[in-house]
Amino acid sequence: MISLTDSQKIGMGLTGFGVFFLFFGMILFFDKALLAIGNILFVAGLAFVIGLERTFRFFFQKHKMKATSFFLGGVLVVLIGWPIIGVVLEVYGFFLLFRGFFPVVVGFIRRIPVLGSILNLPFISAYVDKAGESNTMV
Repeated sequence: MISLTDSQKIGMGLTGFGVFFLFFGMILFFDKALLAIGNILFVAGLAFVIGLERTFRFFFQKHKMKATSFFLGGVLVVLIGWPIIGVVLEVYGFFLLFRGFFPVVVGFIRRIPVLGSILNLPFISAYVDKAGESNTMV
């Protein structure tokens, strides 16, 4: 069992609520207010979970500046009031930022009984293997 500090527990809650509001905002036809709240809660929760200094170091590494600009630019565009364009920018930036974690996630999901068997189906396995490859370090 992993022990979490109180601020990390708060961060997990904020991140969870942020993901919920982002998902709910997309389901409700890209509602600007819900997406803005979700973005703010997600980024604040991330800062609480890993700490402010590590959050800044993660986002502002030299080789991740393109991804960070797309992700944070998408957040800004959503806050300005163009939710569809902002979400597209955010998703692209998110995949660029976290592509180093995808092999770990794919390996973990393949060990889950039902999901693993689905990912190992012949026509799905090729796409999952390609998504699970990573040539960059995190």
